[in-house]
Amino acid sequence: MLCGNLYNLTLPNGASVYLSLYIFILCIFSVHICHFANEHEKLIEHSRQFRDDSTEINLLLKEKNKSLLTNQDYEINNATLMERNRIAREIHDNVGHMLTRAIMLTGAIKVVNKNKSLCPSIDNLEECLSTAMNNIRESVHNLHNNSISLENTIKNLTADFDFCKINLIYDIEENIPNDVKYTFIAIVKEGLTNIEKHSNATAVKLTFREHPAIYQLILQDNGTNATDFDCSPYESESYLSVTSGIGLNNMYSRIHMLKGTIKIYTDNGFCIFISIPKNFHTI
Repeated sequence: MLCGNLYNLTLPNGASVYLSLYIFILCIFSVHICHFANEHEKLIEHSRQFRDDSTEINLLLKEKNKSLLTNQDYEINNATLMERNRIAREIHDNVGHMLTRAIMLTGAIKVVNKNKSLCPSIDNLEECLSTAMNNIRESVHNLHNNSISLENTIKNLTADFDFCKINLIYDIEENIPNDVKYTFIAIVKEGLTNIEKHSNATAVKLTFREHPAIYQLILQDNGTNATDFDCSPYESESYLSVTSGIGLNNMYSRIHMLKGTIKIYTDNGFCIFISIPKNFHTI
């Protein structure tokens, strides 16, 4: 239309024809520019999509690698603990029994010995063997304690509990003191046994938390028959005089020995709330 209108213009020496041709060429050039611009936008969009996909894949790979490393560390730690337990058993069954036999033989020799000049030597031998036996017992005890994983033990307890579903939340490092470790294991065993015997719960939530200053254990079920439970005897040291509920008495005794606190709530199911300070040895 523009070119047609230009023909009606009065321009000298046929300039309108050249102007129309020039405008036509500009139009063709504009169409190409528009096409190239659209292609450029498509390439940019494709590049963005590729970048986003690459970022997502990299994040997934990082998470996968992290999960693999975590599982690898878990397997290594579990294998280490099992090997420690095996070594402790071997020492106890072999070296311990041999030392015990040597001590008994030394005692028998002392009884039948008639040569007084040998008595000091036999006494020294017996003392040496007794000292070695005590050191072996202490080493085996420490090795066995370190071979028990709180996380693995709790997972095994919850896996064997088929009374109702358990939601386990575990957020504690493995370098937990042995006193706290065995206390938590004993309390979880007692708590799950009580739920199975006395509760009509359909779900249990078991939480382990490690805070900067305390270890925390929460065992809660959704049972509806806990409202009649009397918590008052357990609010102070008077729990020691309660004749019923020996299991709960043992829980309180264990926690108080570690300078911790234990609370029982029956507002919404039955809940045992426990906290133990990390520096309980120095309190």
